[in-house]
Amino acid sequence: MKQRGLGGFTLIEVLLATAIFAVISIASFSILDGVLRTKEGAEQKQNRLNEIQRAWLIIERDLLQIARRSVRVEGEAPQTGFFYVDNGDLMLSEQAIAFVRGGWSNPNLILPRSDMQPIAYRIQENTLERMHFNFVDPVIGEEPIIRPLIKDVTDFKVQFFVDKKWRESLTENQWPEAIALIIDTEDLGELTRKFLIIAEPFNNDSNATTGTENGQAVIDGPQRAAQ
Repeated sequence: MKQRGLGGFTLIEVLLATAIFAVISIASFSILDGVLRTKEGAEQKQNRLNEIQRAWLIIERDLLQIARRSVRVEGEAPQTGFFYVDNGDLMLSEQAIAFVRGGWSNPNLILPRSDMQPIAYRIQENTLERMHFNFVDPVIGEEPIIRPLIKDVTDFKVQFFVDKKWRESLTENQWPEAIALIIDTEDLGELTRKFLIIAEPFNNDSNATTGTENGQAVIDGPQRAAQ
């Protein structure tokens, strides 16, 4: 009586199983790679949106506390007006705006400075930057403190709402009722925000008017046009 041989797989069966396993592995890797790429893209977009939203919040905070205060540069006579656009003395580019804000936190005057802060927003190497000095009137040699806000910016424009019209510039000592900031980005296109400016801004001058009626700030007027 002959003994039966042990069962096994032929070479063709082994090659076929290997091919099937390879196809399944490639398909699984493709699906996993697609999921990872989608996750990475979603995280990049979310980070980008967070970056822009954070920048708008910072800009809004500055504009809400804007002051009717001019600036002296290196001991020279005060600048005319309260908003500065394309002013080389303030280290600004053609795509920039500068002003003075109040309410800069300094509890009990611990730091040797006031609670007013000169602010500038400018485009530098395709990045929207916030720039400020420690003192309202910068002295000779004082370097600004710069904070990058939004990257990949191609253009930055400012418009002022005055006399029921949007204008590109202001006359001397003219005060706008609203400000529009227009930012062009490489990936998201044009971004526009409009901010109401209080009628009587923060001012340390005790003779300045309060800008309130019955305990409420006077901001009526351009509200509908500015929205």
